[in-house]
Amino acid sequence: MLVVAAAGIMTAVFVGFALSPSSLVGSIALGLAIGVVVDAFIVRMILMPAALALLGQAARWMPRRLDRVLPRLDAEGGDLRREADAAPDGRSAQDAQMREMTRVR
Repeated sequence: MLVVAAAGIMTAVFVGFALSPSSLVGSIALGLAIGVVVDAFIVRMILMPAALALLGQAARWMPRRLDRVLPRLDAEGGDLRREADAAPDGRSAQDAQMREMTRVR
């Protein structure tokens, strides 16, 4: 949805420039407008989803060396839930660290 809205705005701006009296500016703007429309509607809405569906998990494959170098991001907290479930008392190691840091001495 966001891609369509951005493409629509960009296309409107480029078509506005395409109507300019300068032939150089008009031809460049027309080319950009066509390029934005093709990219948004053909490439991003048809070809990429089809390619991802055909490739399946191979589309999300990451080389081992790169996987070791990149940091692990857990935006939804799945690792914290697994850690809490694995703890014998039902509390995670981070909970214990937090209790230790906030304990009144």
